[in-house]
Amino acid sequence: MMENTVQLLERPAGATPWKTRSQNFRIWIAAASILPAALSYLVYLNAGLSGAAILLIVFLPLQLLGAAIAAAFTRGRRGVADSQLSVLVLFATSFVAIMLGSIVFSIISWGLKAVSPHFIYQNNVYVTPTTSLEYGGAGHALIGSLLVVGLATLIAVPLGLAVAVYLTETKGRFKGPVRFLAQSMSGLPSIVAGLFVYALFIATGTANLSGWLGSLALSLLMLPTVVRMSEEVLKLVPGDLRSAALALGAPQRRTFFQVVMPTAKAGLITAVLLGIARVVGETAPLLLTTRLMSETSINPFYGDLATLPTFIFSNLTAGFDTGRARAWAAAFLLLAVVGLIFGATRALTTQKVK
Repeated sequence: MMENTVQLLERPAGATPWKTRSQNFRIWIAAASILPAALSYLVYLNAGLSGAAILLIVFLPLQLLGAAIAAAFTRGRRGVADSQLSVLVLFATSFVAIMLGSIVFSIISWGLKAVSPHFIYQNNVYVTPTTSLEYGGAGHALIGSLLVVGLATLIAVPLGLAVAVYLTETKGRFKGPVRFLAQSMSGLPSIVAGLFVYALFIATGTANLSGWLGSLALSLLMLPTVVRMSEEVLKLVPGDLRSAALALGAPQRRTFFQVVMPTAKAGLITAVLLGIARVVGETAPLLLTTRLMSETSINPFYGDLATLPTFIFSNLTAGFDTGRARAWAAAFLLLAVVGLIFGATRALTTQKVK
């Protein structure tokens, strides 16, 4: 029996002509990139406009014009549309990256000025907005945020996963209305969620301001995110896995818990994380359902409860430099907590290749 052998031939040099760039092409690209930036800088020095206005009014139109001219001379008329799309995509990506980077840089640079070891675990008892930064901290607000967000997660995640399973694993008659309701709740403003809980419980005298009401308001915001993301993740599980498990005699319940859910585990955890990220920094619902306190409390079902968003809001509106410094430090602490949660979950869900 003769064995078929396949010889792998090396690609000869210069076999990728689409990757080669002529000197003329490089000159046009350099000119189309440098000239708009130089002209925009000159306008910025003489016109007195802000940097954002220069970017949108001067730099972007000049960059589009320069890219179109360069593409017309190097690639012909067909390359003009491609150059315009490339410029818009790169500009939008760079703009978002710069804005996000500036926010993170501002929080870190200003927050580190007031962050200290005692700021993480101390509370604000006997601390006023004018008290030195050597005293007090946001430890009570950190505990309150963990309690409120944790309770909201316990409410929203089981319900959201159950709704996602209903939409993907069953043939119920109400799948359409349930999906429409979940999609509609995705656009629910946070202040409306807080007003709903306030009108339902506080305005009627059924309950007083407390942490669990804040958790209930946050769960209304978290629920649609968990439902939509979990539904899309479960849809990505191949139908052959379900068919194979059912063909082996497994009931639908065991098929879901032993085949579908382990396959979609990483995606489901990501859905939960996105739901937490959706509500962890919400302030408006907590302002309507909780009351800021200076002492540490671990009971979200009775009494006042401090959270990091309300702590930041109260210190920013105090009107003192020390209060603003505490607000920046609390924002840095909130950012660090979110980063730790995402990093730990990423490490736990990453599958190791043996």
